[in-house]
Amino acid sequence: MVTGFVLASVLGTLWAWIVWIIIGGLAGAIADRLVQGDQLGILGNIIVGIIGGLLGGAILGALGISVSGIFWTFVTALLGAIILLVIVKAVTGGRGLGGKRPTV
Repeated sequence: MVTGFVLASVLGTLWAWIVWIIIGGLAGAIADRLVQGDQLGILGNIIVGIIGGLLGGAILGALGISVSGIFWTFVTALLGAIILLVIVKAVTGGRGLGGKRPTV
């Protein structure tokens, strides 16, 4: 009985991480395309999306706004990722992140 509970807990946590990675990747990809013109790769999009989700959640929390559900989680991650990329672009003098080399 305890083994089943532990397994369910681990799989539930694993599922939450998978969802965060997918939402972060989509939010990061859209933000990257809007702000920088698609300069990040898959891993960069996931990282920017997850950090953007944390940033967006922190901003909404500071404003006293609480969101729930997968749609609003995505919107929060997208807006946070856009804010993150705009800040990075301003700090780096317009260079932004990434810099994929065009294929010949």
